[in-house]
Amino acid sequence: MSTFTGLNTAASALTAARRGIELTGQNIANQGTTGYTRQRLETSAVGAVAQAGRFTTGVVPGQGVRLDGITRIGDAVLDARVRDALGASGFWTVRAEAARTAEAVMAEPTKEGLAHGLSQFWAGWQDLSNTPDSDAAAAVVLSSAAVLAGQIAAGYTAASTQWSDARGGIERTVSEVNTAADQVAGLNRDIRDALNAGRSANELIDQRNVLVERLARTAGASGTVEADGTLTVRVDGNALVSGDTARHLVVAGPVGISTGDPVTVAWAHRPGEPISELGGELGGTVSLLAPADEGGMLAGLADTYNRLATELATRVNAQHAAGVTAAGAPGGDFFALAAGAPAALGLTVVPTSGSQLALAAPGAGAVDATNADAISQIGSGAGSPDALWADFVTSFAVHTAGDGQRASVAEVAAVTSVAAQQSVAGVDGDEETIALMTYQTAYQAAARVLTAVDEALDVLINRTGMVGR
Repeated sequence: MSTFTGLNTAASALTAARRGIELTGQNIANQGTTGYTRQRLETSAVGAVAQAGRFTTGVVPGQGVRLDGITRIGDAVLDARVRDALGASGFWTVRAEAARTAEAVMAEPTKEGLAHGLSQFWAGWQDLSNTPDSDAAAAVVLSSAAVLAGQIAAGYTAASTQWSDARGGIERTVSEVNTAADQVAGLNRDIRDALNAGRSANELIDQRNVLVERLARTAGASGTVEADGTLTVRVDGNALVSGDTARHLVVAGPVGISTGDPVTVAWAHRPGEPISELGGELGGTVSLLAPADEGGMLAGLADTYNRLATELATRVNAQHAAGVTAAGAPGGDFFALAAGAPAALGLTVVPTSGSQLALAAPGAGAVDATNADAISQIGSGAGSPDALWADFVTSFAVHTAGDGQRASVAEVAAVTSVAAQQSVAGVDGDEETIALMTYQTAYQAAARVLTAVDEALDVLINRTGMVGR
């Protein structure tokens, strides 16, 4: 083997050490970069040149070190686990936040809640039955009735507004999903081209993983790495991204809560076939926007306000019509429901003064208050508006607690999955410092080898034959 081979061996060692220093610097530089996966230099020893023939030089060492590539220290199983956990967390977080918002607006059980308004309304009738000739007591009844109607309308409006906000949010979410899918498709193309050309695509893969994790949280997407390095992203088992091609989603359905029709998400090329299994924030929002008879939380809340308004008007009107006023006129409707509008928004009080209130039973006299007392007892009867509302509030609280608990568990699972992923893929400052010192020492040693070989060659070339002169 030629003496010059030693120079090549030392040079390969210098190159490997320098690449290691550069790669360690890359890891340290991206220690705080979201989605970055630490990288490791892969090397292998270059064997000695095979010799054959009559003349051999005996045992010779290898010829240095070969740079085989740069490996991402990631785990595909942990990556898939993170995507699954993020999808579940996104779904239940959306539902839990919506439930907590609606529950806060209901304000039960406080003085601002509807249950208190109902109690005040019945209490006003009870006070009026005790003092039927009191104008102040009559004014309290009319005022509390107007306040109650306003509370019911405000509750329905809040549910409708929250529904509309969620409907607008689903449009934005679908737009984000489509944009992210296009970006993943573009990265798939760049990664495939880089790998085919023998270049490193690690940073591109990191960028793609960040996007796919975002798709997992927003749409419950899953991913599968293909043999050519591309990542197939699926929603409901169908490819959202395949190779360098992305498909889009579209939203269809009503823009208002009153229609009772479902809001659906479908593939753009098949808009008439809704996606049945959606996960992530998108799936959670679609479930919130479902009609009341399909378990939609917001539509169910709005429907309860409508049923409460209808039940309140029906029962109070029936009893009020059974009595007579102080002047002996038959009692008419106490509440009116506007035609063509949701009952909760169309509920109004018909009487405008105490003289129009039917407090007495027919033929019982001007100061009788039997009918007022009967109206005051409506709230405590079986199937009363109060019972309807109390049952709904209890059921809603149970579902809110359940969604909140599921969201907490899902979020813990997501945090745990990310922590496990980062324990493998994350950059450790101490570890990189040790690696940097190792490569630095290796570089210095390789430089010393190079110097030693250079000195030996200098003696061989420039001083051979000079002995004895």
